[in-house]
Amino acid sequence: MAPIGTLWGRPGQRQTKVILSVAAINGFELAQPDFSFYIKPAEFTAKFSYGKIPTFEGTDGFNLSEGAAIARYLSSIGTVNLLGSNAKEVALVDQWTRFSEQEIGIPTGNIMGMIYEYLAPFNLEDVNGNTDMITRALNYLESHLATRPSGYVALDTLSLADLVLAGVIYSTTSDAGALGAAERAKYPHVFAHYTRVTSDERVKRYWGTEQFVDVRITEPKPHEVISRMYDGESRKNID
Repeated sequence: MAPIGTLWGRPGQRQTKVILSVAAINGFELAQPDFSFYIKPAEFTAKFSYGKIPTFEGTDGFNLSEGAAIARYLSSIGTVNLLGSNAKEVALVDQWTRFSEQEIGIPTGNIMGMIYEYLAPFNLEDVNGNTDMITRALNYLESHLATRPSGYVALDTLSLADLVLAGVIYSTTSDAGALGAAERAKYPHVFAHYTRVTSDERVKRYWGTEQFVDVRITEPKPHEVISRMYDGESRKNID
């Protein structure tokens, strides 16, 4: 099958993992240019002047940014139903997608920005505050998933919400280092869900647990390569 478009995104990004998973489940092929996260090519900036990734460039000329929007668009044009079969199911998928993005994804991004000091100077009190937000969300998720015989978060079958939840769990446990082995042990249903979703033969090549930290990160790492997310690129490489 010829590619339906080009995905500009780094393989380690959680949003890119979700998009690639949606594409794989639906049998879509996406072109993936190799490019620098920090110095993007002119062919990219000419179409996406804001510079944020991931972005999608369709072969029909349709361009789209924001990872959640791209994943939802590809889900909507695919043959595998990841969005729900009626208004209530669609609302549930949206609910859990937004919950994951906002209640786990946002504080995870805040922690990363302080640990690697690309958004704000490191402040342990603020890191702990954002970790508390993640903990509250995970406690809620753990209780919810314990009531789900299917093991999925929104429906009785795999949905976009499951992939997005897997994405934020991956990020908070690897990129942000907010959950070490001791913390993960408190959430058996959450991590059983992660394993269930990411071990799917269609998508497992995009995921894994190799990058999960053993011990929660509680100190700044401003000069380290953020290899988990940006695949070996370091901001200092272009400073």
